[in-house]
Amino acid sequence: MRTTGLILFACLWSCPAWAQESKPDFWSTWFERVDRAQAAQPRWVTPLATTTARLEEEWRSDVLWVERPGDTVTNIGGGKGPSVIVLESIEIILSPPPYLNHSDPTNAAGFGDLGALVKYRVMSANEQHGNYVVTPFLRMTFPTGDGRHGADHATFTPSLAYGKGWGKLDVQGTVGVGLATQITATTGRTFTANDTVQLRAGRWLWPELEMNATHFFDGVNAGRTQIFVTPALLIGRLHVWRRMALTAGAGLQIATTKFRTSNHNVIVSIRLPF
Repeated sequence: MRTTGLILFACLWSCPAWAQESKPDFWSTWFERVDRAQAAQPRWVTPLATTTARLEEEWRSDVLWVERPGDTVTNIGGGKGPSVIVLESIEIILSPPPYLNHSDPTNAAGFGDLGALVKYRVMSANEQHGNYVVTPFLRMTFPTGDGRHGADHATFTPSLAYGKGWGKLDVQGTVGVGLATQITATTGRTFTANDTVQLRAGRWLWPELEMNATHFFDGVNAGRTQIFVTPALLIGRLHVWRRMALTAGAGLQIATTKFRTSNHNVIVSIRLPF
């Protein structure tokens, strides 16, 4: 009896410890948290150039061919990289430095600046409960680039992203202000506005039209504004393996203002959401 009592006492004493050990932790419930976060927002595809207000968990890489006077810059990476949903309302994006190659042999190739972006979704509803989303975010770039491929100082860009859908049509957009930590002849403050009209055509096709506007307050282009219009087509989400899917897209960025720093830029994007 004494031995049996000791065994029962040991079992009862250790039960809370077992329960605590078996309690789901932050890492083991990661994908459950991601599923809950994405179930509470629309299922649109991320636009080609405009930052989406939706929270995404994916790996993304872009390639851009930027046409400048006398030089075509091939941007490999596009400042895109991994995105993770760390909490049900928070996403963190890491932007590895892009590699920039020039058609002009007098311009050496090199890496651009390291960046990061943090989103905090404040309002959202899926297609059955309103079909909208509102998300403030902060974009950051750090002066890690090689020579002329990077900025002289860090830049912080507080922004607001939004989106609203009506059936197969949705509008996604952002507004933000780029704030350089130090104003110089080449870096300064900017105001940016991006809007995308997107249509779901069939199961996988997402044609869209984007408008990207930038106004320069300081620097060599102070007081000027450039606007691009970008017709694009995205395909997704194609199931690949388990949670992983594939989304791809391409578009042509066309300058519509007399002042432009580039024109007829080609953008190709590959994403692997999971």
